[in-house]
Amino acid sequence: MARAPFHINGTEIPAGTRATVDLPAAQLYTHTPLTIPVQVIHGRQAGPVLLVCAAIHGDEINGVEIIRRLVKQAGLRRLSGTLIAVPIVNVLGFIDRTRYLPDRRDLNRSFPGSESGSLAARVAHLFKTALLDKSTHVIDLHTAAIHRANLPQIRANLADPVTRRMAEAFGVPLVINAGFIEGSLRHTAHARGIPVITYESGEALRFDEPGIRAGLKGVLRVMRDLAMLPPSRARRPAPRPQYAADSSTWLRAEQDGIFRATVGLGARVKKGQALGWISDPFGEKEQPCEASISGIVIGRNNLPLVHEGEALFHIARFDELSRAAEHVERWAEGLEADEPGPAAEPPIV
Repeated sequence: MARAPFHINGTEIPAGTRATVDLPAAQLYTHTPLTIPVQVIHGRQAGPVLLVCAAIHGDEINGVEIIRRLVKQAGLRRLSGTLIAVPIVNVLGFIDRTRYLPDRRDLNRSFPGSESGSLAARVAHLFKTALLDKSTHVIDLHTAAIHRANLPQIRANLADPVTRRMAEAFGVPLVINAGFIEGSLRHTAHARGIPVITYESGEALRFDEPGIRAGLKGVLRVMRDLAMLPPSRARRPAPRPQYAADSSTWLRAEQDGIFRATVGLGARVKKGQALGWISDPFGEKEQPCEASISGIVIGRNNLPLVHEGEALFHIARFDELSRAAEHVERWAEGLEADEPGPAAEPPIV
């Protein structure tokens, strides 16, 4: 018996086919309609409905490239289940190269939304009803905010066994056991019983090739673990260890000035260690930025001009700190040396 078609926004996608659907999201004051682009790949065989989305924050563009590469994978011809790929959720923010919507609201604090609320609430409601409610699993792709960078990491609720398995299958070395923020997509999905993981890597308005490759591989690993794709033909290495952090903290600037960072992403740091310095232009008033805990740097500020109280380093605490740091270093070296993909398409530099 043939699998039933998949329906979205009045479009019918038969089993074994794919279609691009435009969800009407808003209308500009020029009378120009604005839509959220969605590509649905509906496999011939039954299976999960995986929603992979990016650019909920309009300036976080790494995920857009991950999804572009994802939908080009030849293996999707053998897909079981359904892949819903949404490269640009916040189309208004994406056009304006900004995190927010024109009303300055954060779309990822506006879920589940409403039909009659703010612009952000309406877009969130559309996304939830048209896409999230049809999904069984979610991978949400993010980067750090403007002028910051994140080490590749997964944020997930590890108390849920299905979510934990997705986080482990993704394959990056560090997982942050993160609580839920009210109004976020992750919070809304969890409330509906839909397991969701968030992948963080890179910085806003920048492509990061290693982070993109890690993200693509991670999504494909999750799809194989969900039996949406057949197992990889490549010889699989022994499972790599994964380290979960239950807490993290931001190191903030104690004075205004010019910031000189001396440690990078993935660095192991000790409590009290100087991670950089802040000084005035003449260096007459200089202050070290000392780590408040021992841990691994999972995020950092890339802008040298800082104000008092500004976040500089995001440090995660691990029980097995030495092993976690060594594993991050080996993983990063392997990723840099890895083949980027087909020779016909060179990596982004």
